[in-house]
Formats: sequence, C-alpha cells, structure tokens
Amino acid sequence: MPEFLTLLPPDTAREKLLSELRPSVPAVMVETSAALERVTAEDILAPHALPEFPRSTVDGYAVRSRDTFGASDSLPAYLKLVGEVPMGTTPAFGIDPGQCALIHTGGMLPAGADAVVMLEYTQQVGDEIEILRAVADGENVIRVGEDVQQGQVVIPRGTRLRPAEIGGLMALGITKLRVVNKVSVGLISSGDEVVPADQVPAPGQVRDINAHTLAALVRRAGGEAVFYGIAPDRFDALQVKAKTALQECALVVISAGSSASTRDMTAQVIDSLGKPGVLVHGINTKPGKPTILGVCDGKAVIGLPGNPVSALVNGYLFVVPVIEKLLGLPLDRPRPCLTARLTVNLASQAGREDWWPVKLIRASANTRQEAWLAEPIFGKSNLIFTLAAADGLIKIPPDATGLTAGEVVEVFLM
Repeated sequence: MPEFLTLLPPDTAREKLLSELRPSVPAVMVETSAALERVTAEDILAPHALPEFPRSTVDGYAVRSRDTFGASDSLPAYLKLVGEVPMGTTPAFGIDPGQCALIHTGGMLPAGADAVVMLEYTQQVGDEIEILRAVADGENVIRVGEDVQQGQVVIPRGTRLRPAEIGGLMALGITKLRVVNKVSVGLISSGDEVVPADQVPAPGQVRDINAHTLAALVRRAGGEAVFYGIAPDRFDALQVKAKTALQECALVVISAGSSASTRDMTAQVIDSLGKPGVLVHGINTKPGKPTILGVCDGKAVIGLPGNPVSALVNGYLFVVPVIEKLLGLPLDRPRPCLTARLTVNLASQAGREDWWPVKLIRASANTRQEAWLAEPIFGKSNLIFTLAAADGLIKIPPDATGLTAGEVVEVFLM
C-alpha cells in the first residue's frame, strides 16, 4: 500500500467526489401522509387556488369597508344586521350599503362584503350593529388565491418534505405524490477482530459499531441501509462483498481497512471494482485522515476509518452529501447550527481541518453574550461515547492554529 502522498482538504475532496456522480435514483408514488422527510421528484403544481373563496380570519361582522370609514369610539357607524353567515356553506344573502352580517373565523364572505370588523370593536343595539373602528378593504380577510394561485409551483422538485409541506399538499387535495426513492447504501465492516454486535467478543475482539452508527446516519439522511456483514482481512473476501454491494446499491461504504498498513486493502478493492476507482486517499482532517473516496462505474464507494468517532464524523462529511446529491437535494441549503462561546482553548495543527465534538451548556441568563457555551469533549477516536455525549461539532479551519477560550464558534448540530 502506498503512503499518503497528497492530503486533500475536505471541501476539495468532497467536490471531487460529487463532480463524478450523476443522480439517477428512480421515483416512486407514495401517500402524502407517509411522505414526511421524503424528497419530491417533480415540481408540485396547485390544482386550484387556495383559498378557493374569500374568508374571514376573525370573529366579527362582514361589512363593506366604505361603510365604516370615519367610525370611532366617539362617532360610531351604525349598520343593519341582516343575518349570520353559516359555516361550511355559501351565504344565501349579500351585503348591500349600510348592512352587515355576523361571521365566524373561516366563514365565507357574503357577496358585496370586502372586510370584517372584529367583534371586540362592535356592540349590538337592537337590529343594528355599532361599529367603533373603521376597517380597510381586505382587512381581516383572506382573498381567493392569496395563499396559492392555480397552476403555481407550490413545492419545487428536490424539496425535503416537512410538516408544513405535508399540510399544504393536503389543503390542495394532493393525497399522493412522486418522491425520489430512498438511496440504497451498502454497509460493509472489515477486520478479523470485528464481531457482530449481538455476539460476546473474545479477548482481542470488538463489536461492530460502525455498521450501526452509519446505518442510523444513512436513514436520517434519506437513505436505506443494507447490511453486508463483516469481511475478514482478506482481499478476496472483501472484494466479493464489495462487488455484490456495488451491484445492488447506489452507494457502498466500507469501514476499516482504509489506512496505510500492510493488512489494509480497501483502496485496492475499490480500484478493482470499476473505473476510475480511487479518487482520493487521505483527507487533511482530524479525525479521518485515511478516508478513501472512489467512484466505480458511476457509483460512489467510500472507505472510512475503523475508529468509530472517525467513521461517524467523516460519514457526516462525505456519506451524507453523496446521499443528498443522489436525492437531488441542493447541497448549499442551510444546516442546523448555532453560535456558542468556547469554554477552553483548543490547539490545532496549521494546515489541517479539525473537528471537535462539543457539549452545549446554557449560558447565564444575565449575560449579553451568546446564549450557549460550547464545552469540548476530549477523547480518542475509538471512544464512541465521546460523540454520544456531544450535541454538535465545531470546525477549526486549516488556516488557524487553534481556537481560544471565549471565542464565538459555530456548532454544527448532530
């Protein structure tokens, strides 16, 4: 195995990998009620305007706004009450000059009305309503199509559906839609010392952590994890599993076997699976220096370090972006993060990008500084609970030699 000759910055390495990929994941029709977090495969057009009729946003009286002009507590306007708007149906009457009608939130405006006076600015005097405040045309009213116009693109292709989008689709009667199928990700662990998580390890053995942490990461990113088990430290055994996974999945991730030791053969296996093979072997980052990025006949194959922290952190950096690109998601969209004030000094090697797990602590309520403190969690890259105890990661850029206590940092939430 050759030594690491060129360590690429993570951003450069990621761009090099993504530039070789072309999204080709098929679409599938699903029920809208079950489409949360799925990604739209096409633009969604509004089949009709929303709302389809003018309706009140408050309880009050439907009026012609011009009949209220000048009304005040000292000089109210008086309008004749001609009825009550029934909920769920079209009013059987209209509003003529000098008239009004009782209306409830969500009720359909009668013909002739163009505004609603809130109930608290009125009082009834016999068969007349005393108006104590003027309203403008359209006040307290949602007009036809004010939310959505017929034919409008309400949800563009490549949108991850949130609760708001689900509600909007239901409001338009769109109970089924086409979404991008989940990206299948083949997961392979390697190493003679690795045993399944449900097995009691013998001395010198460890349970397989990476397959399960990466599977959880894959599912949260919109993928479907496919397990191919543990490969021993033999080229032929790893190659067979990797070849099968590559045939059946859109992305293959191999954990362990990525460094430059004599037994580590992931790079050779990736090169044997298709062209162009290994694109990057070695990332200028900590943790995760021995990460391998490859493309074999149009599909990404990623080799991650065996250490659980390194594997998971670099899963965030490289596996998740590949899944998102295959789903058609924009890679420059906002990410969950917040700013916090660092509690201690952190050293770093110049020229290398470092990622540190941090615990977020609520700052004192009487301070005017950031609402959160970021407390680094120190631990080696084979200690998974250093990440389990963390709320997020902070990045030390390569042009820095560390961060100082009290410095404001951006925390990427996990």
